[in-house]
Amino acid sequence: MLSSTTIARTTLSATRSLVRPSCVLARNYSTSSSSSHSHGVTQADVDAEPRFLECFKAFFDKAAALSNLKPGTLSNMKECKNVLRVEFPIKNEHGDIDIITGYRAQHSLHRVPCKGGIRFSNEVDLQEVMALASLMTYKCAVVDVPFGGAKGGVRIDPKKYTVAQREKITRSYALALCQKNFIGPGLDVPAPDMGTGEQEMSWIVDTYRAFNTNDVDSAACVTGKPISAGGIRGRTEATGLGVFYGIREFLSYEEVLKKTGLTPGIRGKTVVIQGFGNVGYWAAKFFEEAGAKIIAIAEHNGAVHNPEGLDIDALLKFKLQHGTFIDFPGSTSIADSVKALEIPCDILIPAALEKQIHIGNAHRINAKIIGEAANGPMTPRADEILLNKGVVIIPDLLLNAGGVTVSYFEWLKNLSHVRFGRLNKKWEESSKKMLVDFIEKGLNRKIGDAEKNLIIHGADEVDIVRSGLDDTMTNACAETRKSANEKNTDYRTAALYNAIMKIKAVYESSGNLFA
Repeated sequence: MLSSTTIARTTLSATRSLVRPSCVLARNYSTSSSSSHSHGVTQADVDAEPRFLECFKAFFDKAAALSNLKPGTLSNMKECKNVLRVEFPIKNEHGDIDIITGYRAQHSLHRVPCKGGIRFSNEVDLQEVMALASLMTYKCAVVDVPFGGAKGGVRIDPKKYTVAQREKITRSYALALCQKNFIGPGLDVPAPDMGTGEQEMSWIVDTYRAFNTNDVDSAACVTGKPISAGGIRGRTEATGLGVFYGIREFLSYEEVLKKTGLTPGIRGKTVVIQGFGNVGYWAAKFFEEAGAKIIAIAEHNGAVHNPEGLDIDALLKFKLQHGTFIDFPGSTSIADSVKALEIPCDILIPAALEKQIHIGNAHRINAKIIGEAANGPMTPRADEILLNKGVVIIPDLLLNAGGVTVSYFEWLKNLSHVRFGRLNKKWEESSKKMLVDFIEKGLNRKIGDAEKNLIIHGADEVDIVRSGLDDTMTNACAETRKSANEKNTDYRTAALYNAIMKIKAVYESSGNLFA
């Protein structure tokens, strides 16, 4: 029997009564209890740092102080509007019944639909889902994606269930979303997150269609789908590519180069990445192709280090074969993977879980730039420590927005029912060929076939997607830089300030019904 609870306008006190008291830092990436902490910090101090939701609210309050908005308006922006909690049974491999708990949080409805991923993890709880939903609202605003923020999760370890069992879990969760009106192309559009992917999104679309047979736009009820189910080319690598674009932009800013002592551009920079999932792999791949040295990569079960640079594709092949990085040829293995965060480098990219940089290790971070590819990888106190050290921090709500940006493009594709480039590619190629022929005639010489084909080539869907992502990240980085300089503040605060002011403009233009 399916049970559910809908909580409107969830408050912090309600959050504390509903969430489990376990600390996020107990995860696989966490610092072991035997690890020493600098500056007299104990493990108890680390464990006592705010939970993810409170961390985000602390960052929000810092930015809100620059806005001069009324407290009531800011409170309205900060709190989650709706939260759904569901429970349903699933038979496990032993024939016993497991009760599965799932959540969906809708943080803001100032723009619809809401947008946010669905994660499958044993660590999913209400406060995490609400925090991630909050982050999504401001992330969308920073990059001018017209969505409200949402997030969902199912508290399971997906590796412990068969494909058939995961399908039942996914469909049961999707059914609950359908029953409670928490999914739809114009309501709430989920996407993949940790522990989920294209397959889960396909199951959700199929379940939604079974209950919405007349919805011609049903493919737009989720994003991150396979191409065969209405997905978009370029979505898989979008978050990692967005991370690359963002850091590339900051490495062109004079004040960043002066502060870090780095030269312009990616080439020659040393990079350490925590996390080698989808985001970590693609970020590493793009940095490697641009001439950077990926000197260390960490996963939950170990890290590898090579000062001369790692071969990313060879490392991926090794990991797929052995299930670990340990003993990768030509590298030094690090058993305590969190220690990789402390390796001296130009750019540190945490692309794993939240709260990986905290008061226990912030003083030992030796990076000049930290690019937050993960959601919430740094606590407020660690942020303060690193800013005081002169580290440039490019925040998560800006840097990892590539995923939601390309999800927006996929949603637009599904609503328009046509592949990007289908209507104009051949016309574009024909126009370019005429131009090339004219140039050849005027110069009285032929251009080589390879060069001619490169010039004439019309934009494919992936070309359009990457161009749109590049433009989006370039503009968002420039806006963040501008506000940081004008307000004399850090980039996280500047990005959140921009998001707050954009949301405020929506509220002002539309009014506030029943206020």
